[in-house]
Amino acid sequence: MLIAKTQSGHAAGSVRRAIRESLGDRIFIAGTYIFLTVVLIAVLYPLVYILSSSISSPAAVSSGKVWLWPVDLTLDGYKAVFRNDQVISGYANSLFYTVFGTLISVALTIMIAYPLSRKSFFGRSPLMIFVTFTMLFSGGLIPTYLVVKSLGMIDTRWALLIPNAIWVWQVIIARTFFQSTIPDELSEAAEIDGCSDMRFLFSVIVPLAKPIIAVLALMYAVGQWNAYFDALIYLKSQSIYPLQLILRSILILNNGTGSIDAAEMVKRQQLAELMKYSLIVVASLPVLVIYPFVQRYFVQGMLIGSVKG
Repeated sequence: MLIAKTQSGHAAGSVRRAIRESLGDRIFIAGTYIFLTVVLIAVLYPLVYILSSSISSPAAVSSGKVWLWPVDLTLDGYKAVFRNDQVISGYANSLFYTVFGTLISVALTIMIAYPLSRKSFFGRSPLMIFVTFTMLFSGGLIPTYLVVKSLGMIDTRWALLIPNAIWVWQVIIARTFFQSTIPDELSEAAEIDGCSDMRFLFSVIVPLAKPIIAVLALMYAVGQWNAYFDALIYLKSQSIYPLQLILRSILILNNGTGSIDAAEMVKRQQLAELMKYSLIVVASLPVLVIYPFVQRYFVQGMLIGSVKG
């Protein structure tokens, strides 16, 4: 027994020596860590700089004294942003557009992507060609505006929810996910058991599609939250403006000179420079808060939808 244990110990030691990393592997791993560290610094520094600038004094920001840490801590930028009553209404409107726009977009994307992923769906190839065609060619801004106007959606919330409800790239990702993870035998078994198509979709497909739903929800939510061009084109009433359009108006208003003296103009320009960073933080905060909760599903859905496809 002792001899056997000794032999097994020598064998384990020889295996460890055999799989010991070579000098080339160590150099490669060290280079990888150095590269990732440089990438981390390149990504992290702008975030720290923007946050530090948003809580520094206007004079320090405009003179370039802020390069990493805050200088002369102050919240004047955030006070100037939230002093405008329209910011609160803009936040509420953006939350409305983001939540309901994401729900509509995800539902419509799944409804078109799942049938396109099934081999039994007649005409899926021509339909997929038509869907993909829209990625390369579109009618343009004026025809789109005329369509939205003819539907009576100008200056309504629907103008930000319906015209861009489906993104073709998201349809392709979702279709690839369904093709690679939902076998045809599953739908055949459900059909034998008497399960209807809608029951199969909501009871089987949706629970299995949580990763891709998280991916779609995050993509659509970020797009809805950051969108301002459609609101600039279709909306006229400030009461339904999204946050991005409100912040743009505030920034333009503070950049205006008007009939003021030189000292006041310099002060306003410094405040406008400070507000740029405060506006970035205010507009990015909801996305930064939501992303950690869906990161696991996001990575899993992207890997399944891309590598296996």
